[in-house]
Amino acid sequence: MIDRKGWLQLDAPIRVQHRPSPNFNQRPNGADISLLVIHNISLPPGCYGGGFIEQFFQNRLPKDEHPYFAEIAELQVSAHGLIDRSGGFTQFVGFYDRAWHAGASEYHGRSNCNDFSIGIELEGCDTEPFSVDQYRCLTWLSRVIMECFPAISVERIVGHSDIAPGRKTDPGPCFDWVGYRHSLAR
Repeated sequence: MIDRKGWLQLDAPIRVQHRPSPNFNQRPNGADISLLVIHNISLPPGCYGGGFIEQFFQNRLPKDEHPYFAEIAELQVSAHGLIDRSGGFTQFVGFYDRAWHAGASEYHGRSNCNDFSIGIELEGCDTEPFSVDQYRCLTWLSRVIMECFPAISVERIVGHSDIAPGRKTDPGPCFDWVGYRHSLAR
């Protein structure tokens, strides 16, 4: 399901789009892809739809559209992909490349998690539950990623808050870790 360049095939059993971001680079030589990081994002905060996340990850966010956009429009960030509220997946960076999603981060004494992780955003926020369709897509996608990258186990799937405590809170208290991990075990 993942091609040799790290892109999920468009004929996957979920709705997939490719929207390449310029915000990526190569991983360091010998970097093992061994961590999956779950995030959340909504633009403007607490609002869904509108295509602003895609524009943000492609450095095309309209600064004048919302006051918050003026604060973040110059940032150059990305994730490997985004799962929207209806369970569709948009990929921005190939999984073999380094997306710029984790920022200052550490996992088990190893810093700069972007070097060895895959970052998946869920359209949402800390204070609202995620949709059943999002969990369904995330479970399927996680299984595909773990099959392609066997160093990623269920124990090596974390939230952004786990690798950047005190700085990040996502995916937040509304993310159902128990249900998600249970679905991976089936």
